[in-house]
Amino acid sequence: MKEYLIGHATDWVNLGCLIWFLGCWVGYSRFARNMAKKTDCLASVMHGFRLAWMREVLFREMRMPDASIIANLERSVSFMASTTILVLAGLVTVLASSDQVYGLLQHLPFVAPTSSAQLQFKLLILVFIFVYAFFTFTWSLRQFSFCNVILGATPIFKHGEIDQEQRDTYARHTGKVLDQASHSYNFGLRAYYFSMAMLAWFIHPIAFVMAVALVVAILYRREFHSRTLHAMVEVSQDWGKFN
Repeated sequence: MKEYLIGHATDWVNLGCLIWFLGCWVGYSRFARNMAKKTDCLASVMHGFRLAWMREVLFREMRMPDASIIANLERSVSFMASTTILVLAGLVTVLASSDQVYGLLQHLPFVAPTSSAQLQFKLLILVFIFVYAFFTFTWSLRQFSFCNVILGATPIFKHGEIDQEQRDTYARHTGKVLDQASHSYNFGLRAYYFSMAMLAWFIHPIAFVMAVALVVAILYRREFHSRTLHAMVEVSQDWGKFN
C-alpha cells in the first residue's frame, strides 16, 4: 500500500513537471513572437536583413552568390535533420532496453525514486520531441528549396525599370518565405534545447523544473540581450544610413 501511494504521488509530480515543461516551451514561443513585433531581437533584425537582401537581388545579373547562401543554409538544416534521425534511433534502442536502464538508475544515489513505467513515459516524451524536431527541420529544408526556385524565377531589372513600391512588394513576399524557413529551423533548435532540459528529469523532478527555467533564461538572453544582437542592430543602423 505504501509503495502504491508513493508511486501515485510520483505520477502526479511527473504530470506537473510535464505541464510545466510544455507551458514554458509554448509560452516562451508565443512570448518571443509577440516581443519580436515590439522590440529588437534576432528574429526581427534578421527579417530586416532578408528584406534588404531581396531588394538587391532584383538588380543582380549574377545570382550564384545568393544561391550559394541558400545552399549553405540548406546544408545546416539538412545536418540537423540527419542528426535528429540518429538521436531517434538511439532513443528507440534505449526504449527497447529500458529495463536495463531502470536497473542502472536504481543504483545511482542522487536519482529520485521512479518506476519502469515512468522511465518509459519520459523516454517516449523525448521521442516525441525529436519527431517534432525532425518534421520542423525537414519542413524548413523544403521552404529553403522554395526560396531557391523563387530566386531562379525572379527576372533581372536595371535601376529605373521598377519602382520602389514594386521592389518593396517583391522583397516583402520573398522575405516572408525566407522568414518562415528560418522560423521552422529555429523551432527545431528550440526542441533540442528543451530536450537537454529533459535529461534532468531522469535525475530529479526539481532538477528538471530548474533546467527548464534555465533553458528559457538562456533563450531569452540570446534572442533579446546577446552581444550578437547588439552588433547586428548596430550594423543595421549603419547600413540604414547609406540606403
